[in-house]
Amino acid sequence: MTVRIVDSADVSDRATIGDGSSVWHLAQVREDVVMGDNCIVGRGAYIGTGVTMGNGCKVQNYALVYEPAKLGDGVFIGPAVVLTNDHFPRAVNADLTPKSAHDWEPVGVTIEEGASIGARAVCVAPVTIGAWATVAAGAVVTKDVPPYALVAGVPARRIRWVGRAGVPLESVGDSLWKCPHTGDTYVESGDKLSPQASPHDN
Repeated sequence: MTVRIVDSADVSDRATIGDGSSVWHLAQVREDVVMGDNCIVGRGAYIGTGVTMGNGCKVQNYALVYEPAKLGDGVFIGPAVVLTNDHFPRAVNADLTPKSAHDWEPVGVTIEEGASIGARAVCVAPVTIGAWATVAAGAVVTKDVPPYALVAGVPARRIRWVGRAGVPLESVGDSLWKCPHTGDTYVESGDKLSPQASPHDN
């Protein structure tokens, strides 16, 4: 396997790109990015300084992943998604002097394993998107999203549970949920969902 970086992409010599990964036209990957194996960075996407990406991540066209975001294995970032990094954004200080890097401290978005962020969604740092959660297209996430949650709207709220396959789960009673695609079952407890242990698990 090899790394594929097209000629029009701007990839820093200080970035680490994993085996089998691809960076497409007009994308920019900044200094000290650490990208895992088999990742895809689409046309015009931006990966900020020091961002970390696990294996098998997919960042679609024109998405903006600002530092210090952290993406787990298998994370999907849809087209034109924005992961912000500033609590109180301003171009200038209160006295109208230009802000420099010393005048603010970046805060990041953390996206855990297998989670997906739909097209044009905005995740307002600092938030954590739990493992295998799904953020609907156009949503604005302003607070943490639990694992396996499907959130939508402005601001985003949980509307369903989803399984690892991304398909909405169906209630089978007694706080149990089942994936119609895989047959896997999950247990709801309070505002959390977790996979049901198999009787064969140790």
